[in-house]
Amino acid sequence: MTTRPLTMPRLTPARLAMSRLLPLVAAALVAALLPGPAPAQPRGKAEPIIILNNKGGNVLEAVQYRNRLAASGRPVQVRGYCRSACTIYTTLPNACLGPNATIGFHAPRIPGTTIIPPLVDEIMGRFYRGGILRKWNSEWKHSLKMHKISARDYVRLDPQTKLCPR
Repeated sequence: MTTRPLTMPRLTPARLAMSRLLPLVAAALVAALLPGPAPAQPRGKAEPIIILNNKGGNVLEAVQYRNRLAASGRPVQVRGYCRSACTIYTTLPNACLGPNATIGFHAPRIPGTTIIPPLVDEIMGRFYRGGILRKWNSEWKHSLKMHKISARDYVRLDPQTKLCPR
């Protein structure tokens, strides 16, 4: 019986990126599953936090910011365009969508690549409900193309979401 020497699999740039990303994604998934801080009780009428023309970015940072928004106790208004990681702010209990807002969804990816990292889509999906969650799971999380919908269409797919006053 002959034995072959063990060889390491070839480390491509994609595999290298994934090997570095997996521990971060695992930690983020654990953090995303933990409940955020309890909302603060504002005194009097608090000024709204306005999220305007947000193109998204790092999902892990967006989850942390979402937790801070929830804990602020202040109203959150999502206005203009809200793309990618920004979309997780739309389901905050203290959030509303501007009536003319446009919400955009696409598969999360490692910046500068077409690599869709594991688990990040699941982290984002935890923040969606109803028809938005169904569309996310069946279409949007698999596509690198941006899928844009109006605030009114968003509310039709997720009736728990509120439209802001003009």
